[in-house]
Amino acid sequence: MFIADGAGSAEKGGAGAELAIEAAAAFVAEKVEQGEFGLSDALATDIVLAVRHAIYAAAESENLKARDFACTFLGVLSSPNGTLVLQVGDGGVVIDTGTGLEVVVVPMSGEYANMTYFVTDEDAVRLMETKTYPDRAIKVAAFTDGIQRLALNLATNTPHVPFFAPFFDGMTKAAVEQEDQLQGLLSNFLGSQAVNERTDDDKTLALAVWMP
Repeated sequence: MFIADGAGSAEKGGAGAELAIEAAAAFVAEKVEQGEFGLSDALATDIVLAVRHAIYAAAESENLKARDFACTFLGVLSSPNGTLVLQVGDGGVVIDTGTGLEVVVVPMSGEYANMTYFVTDEDAVRLMETKTYPDRAIKVAAFTDGIQRLALNLATNTPHVPFFAPFFDGMTKAAVEQEDQLQGLLSNFLGSQAVNERTDDDKTLALAVWMP
């Protein structure tokens, strides 16, 4: 699972976010084809470098600067043998590997208020935060900063469990023929007046549950 959020100040931030996700997904797909690989900090670094390569190449081809494609970048990779979470910038990942929901990385802020880091930054690899778990992820939610105030208790950096519970419960209980409806329901929720009254930012929320 990968999500990215284009910087509002970047001319092509949205395109950068799309490029980031496409590059990361392609890189991991190639790793899967090659066979077994470890979920490690080294893999996280390789993914971010692949993302940066794609964005820098796009910037060069359009005679622009990489920062014109600036975006945050978050990822979760999980298997029966473990889980890897990586993050550059704000937004967040909430995960349950069997001990309850937790925030993996404290949302990353920049030097000043309302600033953050981007995968296009010169020191993005150094700024990247990672965490590995020995177990598979049972529940995962990854979201951009437009969701943070709804999803997290920012004072304690803990998940707001009542926000996530209906999503995970609905996914777990949904019949196969109902699964296609879930994305539409999520889109309706994110675009609802109740949500928009609390945030005017772009909103991305990706959810996954492991079904035994």
